Amino acid sequence: MDEKLFEIVEYGGQLDRRADNGWALEVNLVAWNGGVPKIDIRSWDAEHKRMTRGITLTEDQAKKLGQMLHSRYRDRHMPEPEKNAEAR
Repeated sequence: MDEKLFEIVEYGGQLDRRADNGWALEVNLVAWNGGVPKIDIRSWDAEHKRMTRGITLTEDQAKKLGQMLHSRYRDRHMPEPEKNAEAR
């Protein structure tokens, strides 16, 4: 199995964290195998040594995705999840 070399060039932010294992779904700017840095969305362990499969986007693709999400959700008000929804 080939080792994937990467550099997290810029930390973007955390979208979610799993309480059971501490892995975090993050958006970062990552250069894979010495390539041009791209927007990267995937889960990472706490030390950023192991990761899940994810998605990488060029800057133009990320802008288009942002515009699409903005168009879809700009006038929608998402209801807050029920606190005891999992208990059912």
